[in-house]
Parts: sequence; C-alpha cells; structure tokens
Amino acid sequence: MIIEAGAYPSPLGYGRFPKSVCTSVNECMCHGIPDSRQLQNGDILNIDVTVYLNGYHGDTSKTYLCGDVSDALKRLVKITEECLERGIAVCKDGASFKKIGKRISEHAEKYGYGVVERFVGHGVGTVFHSEPIIYHHRNEEPGRMVEGQTFTIEPILTMGSIECITWPDNWTTLTVDGSSAAQFEHTILITRTGAEILTKY
Repeated sequence: MIIEAGAYPSPLGYGRFPKSVCTSVNECMCHGIPDSRQLQNGDILNIDVTVYLNGYHGDTSKTYLCGDVSDALKRLVKITEECLERGIAVCKDGASFKKIGKRISEHAEKYGYGVVERFVGHGVGTVFHSEPIIYHHRNEEPGRMVEGQTFTIEPILTMGSIECITWPDNWTTLTVDGSSAAQFEHTILITRTGAEILTKY
C-alpha cells in the first residue's frame, strides 16, 4: 500500500529489519516484527509506520484496541496518547527539550504508569534517525528547540516495570515482567509559536 502510494517503507531492511512496519502486541513495548500470530480479543496493538516520500521520512505510531479490551488497558492506551499530546504542547522555538519529559512523566505518574527510558524520540527528516534525542522521562539534558526542527515524540508507558528484554532477533522488545505497554508517536515541526504535527492520522 505504501509503495502503491508512491512512497517507500523506511523500516524495510533498516538494520536488517525484515518487514515494512512494526507491530507490537500487549507486553511487546516496541519494534515487534509482524508474523502470522492471530490477534486475540482483548489485545492491544501498536502499529509503527515510517514512510520515505519525496526525500523525507515521516514516523508515526498508534496503539489500537482489539475487540473487547479491559478497562485497565483502555485507560493505559488513553493516558499514553494524552502523554504524547502533553509533550507536543510544550514545544516551540526556544523551549527546553527537558520540558517534554517532565510533562509526560507528570501525567503518567498521576495514573501509576511507568515511562520507558530506554527508547527515545529522535530527529527525522532527510535521515531516518538523527539529532536531537528526545527523552520522555524526567531529565536534565541541555538543549533548546529551534524553529524548523523536525523530530518525533513517542512515549511508551507500562503498567508494571519499565525494564525490558530484547529477543535474539535484535528487534522485538518486551517488558521484563510481562506487563502491558502502549505507545503513541508523531513527527512534529517546531514553529515560532508552537509545533505542527506532520503525521496526523
């Protein structure tokens, strides 16, 4: 579908990733490789899509509810999306990057969720992954946003441990305790007064 639209799926072949999108189910926090496993009623599923079009990459992900999902998982998904929105809301020319992690952490902790520290947002544009690095947890990293920058914000929240394990495929990453995780992501453009979302669904 991506190729038919005139674009190319950025993940395909990137670091030997074998598929065109990432699909992460339940306790898989990110970088799941699509396979033949059938989704079950009550699962949550993150689909992470990056396409290369007209010389630029655009990176986005969303967590979906599969069938009759528990209230606890519905809340995890809802709060994770709200964390992304709150992270974007502090972005503008001259704002410090650490505000993103502060705002996301405050909202996640209010509901008892952990914010995964291992995975970060990143610059994106003519190159798939570049500076700046965007931390989603509280941090004291220096740096300020500049008008014209494009980068992703992509927090992962968990219902339990924020620690993770990666399978031998070097991609599929799960919560170490098997607790569920959710993620949302957008590519944004920093403007003088705020941020424009470039990957609206």
